[in-house]
Amino acid sequence: MDSNALAELIQQLELSLLQSDLTAHPGLIDELLAEDFEEIDHQGTIHSRSDVINWLTRKDPSMYWAFKDFRIKAVSGDVVLAIYSLQKPDQTDAESGGSTRTSLWRCRNNQWKMVFHQASRKN
Repeated sequence: MDSNALAELIQQLELSLLQSDLTAHPGLIDELLAEDFEEIDHQGTIHSRSDVINWLTRKDPSMYWAFKDFRIKAVSGDVVLAIYSLQKPDQTDAESGGSTRTSLWRCRNNQWKMVFHQASRKN
């Protein structure tokens, strides 16, 4: 798969995880989050997979975010780093500041799963 197609795939997976109603599609969680997944939020707090699943299933399914400047970097043959900015679409950069996000995705058995995510608030 060429790098542009892989970047599009990873971006689509990120969007599926963030913008899907996971109470209506609970199988997506296991399809997209690795068992050893961890997250560091914008305040530096480490969250377990179960913490993140709890947030994902309680979030407002009608809330949508805008991805900006999405790109990936190959870490190894089966791991990529996704880097992008995220912002609520009804807010400008000046209002919310948005956040810079990084996610590590690993491919096993032809299935990409997120193993790590970190959010950094923009000033």
